[in-house]
Amino acid sequence: MKKELVKDWMSTEVITITPETTLPEAHQIMTNEEIRRLPVVDKDGRLVGIVSIGDVRSAEPSPATSLSIWELNYLLSTLRIEKIMSRTPYTISPDATIGEAARTMLEHRVSGLPVVDSEGHVLGIITESDIFSMVVLHEWSKEHA
Repeated sequence: MKKELVKDWMSTEVITITPETTLPEAHQIMTNEEIRRLPVVDKDGRLVGIVSIGDVRSAEPSPATSLSIWELNYLLSTLRIEKIMSRTPYTISPDATIGEAARTMLEHRVSGLPVVDSEGHVLGIITESDIFSMVVLHEWSKEHA
C-alpha cells in the first residue's frame, strides 16, 4: 500500500467553482452533488482557493439576526466565494503516494486535497473516503487471495 499513488485513487470528475460564484450557488452545488468541498479556480483552471461546507455554513446568518428575510436574501445573494474561501489550500501532486496524502491531511486536519499539476491546474481531488476505499480493497483482496 505504501507505493500506491494519488493519481490511481483520486476522483477525476471534480466540480469546481470560480471566485465570483455566490454563496447560495456554492451551497446548492454542494447539496445537490453531496460534496463537502469545492476547489475554486481562475478562468485558466488554476487553483486559487477552496471552500468547504463548514466555510459556507459559517458564512450563513445566525437565526438570531435582526435582519428581515428580504435583507438576508439580498446580502447572501451578493456574497461571493472569494470573500470566504481559503486562499492557500493544501494540495498534492498526482505522483505523490497515498501515504504522503494521508500524512498531509492528518498534519493539517483536512479531509481532502486538490490534486494539481506543476502549473496549479486541478487534475482531481483525493479525500479520506478515497483512502479508506483503497485500504478496504487491499484488505479484502488479502483475505480472498
